[in-house]
Amino acid sequence: MNQSSAEQSDTTTALARGIVAGDRVALARAITLVESTRPQDRAAAGALLDSVMDRTGRSIRVGISGAPGVGKSTFIESVGLHITAAKKKVAVLAVDPSSVRSGGSILGDKTRMARLANEPNAFIRPSPSSGTLGGVARRTREAMLLCEAAGYDVCLIETVGVGQSEVAVAEMVDCFALLLAPGAGDELQGIKRGIAEVADLVVVNKADGDLKGPAQVVAAEYASAVHLMRPRFAAWTPKVLLCSALEETGIAEVWGTVTEHDEALRASGDLERTRAAQARDWMWSELRANLLDALRRDPRVAADLAPVEAAVAAGTLSPTSAAERLLHEFLPGA
Repeated sequence: MNQSSAEQSDTTTALARGIVAGDRVALARAITLVESTRPQDRAAAGALLDSVMDRTGRSIRVGISGAPGVGKSTFIESVGLHITAAKKKVAVLAVDPSSVRSGGSILGDKTRMARLANEPNAFIRPSPSSGTLGGVARRTREAMLLCEAAGYDVCLIETVGVGQSEVAVAEMVDCFALLLAPGAGDELQGIKRGIAEVADLVVVNKADGDLKGPAQVVAAEYASAVHLMRPRFAAWTPKVLLCSALEETGIAEVWGTVTEHDEALRASGDLERTRAAQARDWMWSELRANLLDALRRDPRVAADLAPVEAAVAAGTLSPTSAAERLLHEFLPGA
């Protein structure tokens, strides 16, 4: 049963109050609302975000990327436990890959981070990527703002970890950390110049046991490589660190470097400028996505979509002409 406008307003107000009060249930419900694909929920989600915007922007936003197998979940749990031990609140927004066939996802991050999930000052929210490129879900930004409004000092965003498209997460965080593991070639790790160029911090994990020596070699190679690349920020030179998330060694140094990065960006004004640019880019991204959604829902476009797609597939109509035709049906004056 659909809610009336008044009921939606009451729900939004109640959720906003709960978020500000630090109610984890309210926060979870609010993220569910902003993740909803139902058109009737979008206005309520926008109103909710607007009502808490004055409480956002105070956290340290960190994106963590790396190919499957590098130990992202173990690393994030170790970092999260280090943060909560310092009496800080940490939110983990973990993006799970969605099946291209069923649309489902595993959403097993709470299982993989069992110790952190039991911490009262930690909040873990897995979200399906739902086919969104860039390793992050479409509503990850909104979820991050809600976590900030709920008083979380740190937002850690774990990406899907599928390769070059991971650079998208760098456009929504302050610090982008690239996680590597020793003993795997570039082709396995999916690490090329594009993703390394946007990393503020490179962390070689699994630096323990027999892998400690190879990890030191990888760290030395990347330390040489990052100095040849132009850093994202004038106030910060990317650093390469070693750690073992399993043994929880080097974690304090990693987090100390993240806070050092945050302090450098705040002092230089880079943080304020970067977040402003990210917000503008976010607006245009939303505009493009919403226009595409509206086009797909348009009855005139829907009526012609199947035959146009069939003609393109058959090679009797070029994709360029097909796009123009659908656009003119959606916006006759365009």
